[in-house]
Amino acid sequence: MKDMQIPGLQDVLSAQRSIRPYLARTPLYSYPALNQLLGTTTYVKHENYQPVGAFKVRGGIHLLQQLSPEERRSGVISASTGNHGQSVAYAAQLFGVQARIVVPEGANPGKVAAIKGMGAQVIAHGTNFDQAKQYCEELTRQHGYRYIHSGNEPYLIAGVATGTLEILEDEPNIDCIIVPIGGGSGAAGACIVAKAINPDIQVIGVQAQASPAAYESWRQGTIVTCENQTFAEGLATGRGFELPQAILREHLDDFLLVSEAEIAQAMVWMIEKAHTLAEAAAASTLAAAYKLRAELAGKKVAIVCSGGNTSLAHLKQALDQVD
Repeated sequence: MKDMQIPGLQDVLSAQRSIRPYLARTPLYSYPALNQLLGTTTYVKHENYQPVGAFKVRGGIHLLQQLSPEERRSGVISASTGNHGQSVAYAAQLFGVQARIVVPEGANPGKVAAIKGMGAQVIAHGTNFDQAKQYCEELTRQHGYRYIHSGNEPYLIAGVATGTLEILEDEPNIDCIIVPIGGGSGAAGACIVAKAINPDIQVIGVQAQASPAAYESWRQGTIVTCENQTFAEGLATGRGFELPQAILREHLDDFLLVSEAEIAQAMVWMIEKAHTLAEAAAASTLAAAYKLRAELAGKKVAIVCSGGNTSLAHLKQALDQVD
């Protein structure tokens, strides 16, 4: 793989400068009802307030800026369940680059519509992310597009890591950061920043029990493939990604799995207690914090609300499960 150097804090600072003209800071809010639920001081990092409704746009903008003139001319292609695709489409439109996004058939219709609305070509293929990714790689070989992997991209990881930098700029005394993990770019970025600024900050990842590939890759110390069945699109990867895993193995303090029911409950809690629409992957951090509430008591905890792009069907599913 090309340019697989692990980014450091200087790379994140450079990314912060590069995305500053295009993205506003997202807020870090604490909610009394959440604090009461968890028994700790909890801050929500609102990446659902990004212009595409998710954190990945940070990485998309930073990466697209680094493309060579030849790569810009050939255009970019990527596979996504939604948010990464929106990020690439948004950044490509910003910089005048043609984007193609391969999505699984039956992907979140709101996310697909948003990708198309940003001028990208949407190609539906396969029943899950892994099949879409395989077809995306085949198209790359056939046509010579610049393939943007959703995890194995140093510029992408440095870009999304700027969210953690903002957390620690706003609340330097954070004790623990909880991050959702699908491919792992966001958690890898959190590890890079937190451990460089204060090695005592605990970084905890969370994934769905129904799609545990990243968790098992981290636990076993090698890239593995697992069943991929979660309804939480942002957690739905069937195989670990090499670059994020290299970072997570060195720096991630803990990794939890949560059930579909726990994720659904957390989506409802985010609405009830933080007046926030969180998609399933974003709500998983609250589910993890609730599971760990005894260990987190008395600490300052930041949970990353990675996106708000839930579908009405998933929202109804969450509300029905809790009822």
